[in-house]
Amino acid sequence: MFVSLEDATTVGITALRGLGFSAADADITVRHLIDCELRGLSFSGLARILSIGERLAVKPLGADGVRITRQTPLSAQLDGGDRLGYVVAQRAVEIAIDKASDVGLAVVGASNTWYTGMLSYYAEMITGQGLVAVIASNASPWVAPFGGTEGRFGTNPFCLGFPSSSTPVIWDIGISEIIHAQVVLAQRLGRELPPGVAYDASGQVTTDPAQALSGAFTAWGGHKGSGLGVSVQLLGMLAGSPVFPKPLEDFGFFVLALQPDLLTPGDEFAAKVSEFSEAMRTTRPADEDVPVRMPFERSAARRAAQLAAGGFDVDPSVLNAVRALAVPR
Repeated sequence: MFVSLEDATTVGITALRGLGFSAADADITVRHLIDCELRGLSFSGLARILSIGERLAVKPLGADGVRITRQTPLSAQLDGGDRLGYVVAQRAVEIAIDKASDVGLAVVGASNTWYTGMLSYYAEMITGQGLVAVIASNASPWVAPFGGTEGRFGTNPFCLGFPSSSTPVIWDIGISEIIHAQVVLAQRLGRELPPGVAYDASGQVTTDPAQALSGAFTAWGGHKGSGLGVSVQLLGMLAGSPVFPKPLEDFGFFVLALQPDLLTPGDEFAAKVSEFSEAMRTTRPADEDVPVRMPFERSAARRAAQLAAGGFDVDPSVLNAVRALAVPR
């Protein structure tokens, strides 16, 4: 079902307001979710509002706000107050940008939050200011390490972002074969998972989303992806999370932003990034029908096309369920 940007935004904000979010927090969250939809990541788009509502039914939204627990000219640690990660992470990134713009380098950690969202969204904010970004977010132990069948770390996205004189280079990768949002959406829509991406609670391979949610997902890239997952889990702990965050609680978000000028002239670096990107694009392709692309370019092109169309397609059952939450306040 096609939905216009205006209608999707209105429905999303109204639904979040109905769940108890402030107008400002609802706006921040829906902007993020709409960007996911525009980039073809529907499992992390409007459907996430349904998951947010289900989480709040288990643990209602707390009254505590985001607070800074420690701070230096180039660092800060935030206690998210169990607030939604889209809001907490955006605040962390804004602080990192301000500090890095002032002193050249900033590292910010945030804890006591959940659903931090698509890390490339924050990398765009950082590279848009001419800064380099390193971002990581850990989560509940949904993923089994290589060689195991029990969850020990989260789906744990890791992201690098580089400013350019053309399109920024942003690499954002989760470390599991399938992310939590995809499994939740598959369960919601009554679909099976691809084979080989999850185990049930007894350690047997499963394609049933419900069994996968009570078991574990497989790590992407074997021992390499598993090692990255371990590293991101530790970065989340550095940001303030516990060793094993509870289900949809206590995630850790880590962001580092730096001015290229600390090491090399910034304008020169941006030009080099652009030159390298063009060299990558003009690589002789293995398949003439599949051009070589830089990370982020596919989703950026998809977003541009959807913006030109004025909206995007949403599964009718998802859209209707979100509309059902949209009770004006």
